[in-house]
Amino acid sequence: MPSIVIIYHSANGTTAQLAEAIFAGAQELATPSIYRISSEEIIAGRFINEAIWAQLDQADAIIFGSPTYMGGPSAQFKAFADASGERWSKRTWANKIAAGFTIGTLANGDQSSTLHSFSVLASQHGMLWCGLDIAGGYDAQGRNRLGTQLGVAAQSSDGQVNSIDLMTAHYLGKRVAQLALRMSNATKTKDTP
Repeated sequence: MPSIVIIYHSANGTTAQLAEAIFAGAQELATPSIYRISSEEIIAGRFINEAIWAQLDQADAIIFGSPTYMGGPSAQFKAFADASGERWSKRTWANKIAAGFTIGTLANGDQSSTLHSFSVLASQHGMLWCGLDIAGGYDAQGRNRLGTQLGVAAQSSDGQVNSIDLMTAHYLGKRVAQLALRMSNATKTKDTP
């Protein structure tokens, strides 16, 4: 089974709720793990945790998550992203699948800017971005209610994540797992004599 790491920062628990929903979706077809970035791991502005770096290096897919603050990811997530530069220079994450999720207080709180920053991070690493294939407003279950194709964008002003946003997050986790499984099977078939 493909391995997926969900790495995220959450300040008040709403991003963590999305991460858990993504984990549940990915778990249907893959072996996911989940990791919450803590402020204690940021030293001199850089995220430091060798065990997590090793896990990310071995993963088939990485899903990035952060609340949206002032139009972008949190400082804690940014410290992680900036510290990934060593992997960038060695192309360690090239050809891994990447995806992202975020949440903000307002329905249009610039969450797509955070998702854009995740996709740029993934592109710099040579990763393959996986967005949502659910057109906002056209899903029978109402998923992707905020209409962001790039990844999961959610909204909460009271600490509770909308159940539809959680369903969308679950869907993204399963979608990433499906793609990782497909790529894994294609590689095995190609490598078989």
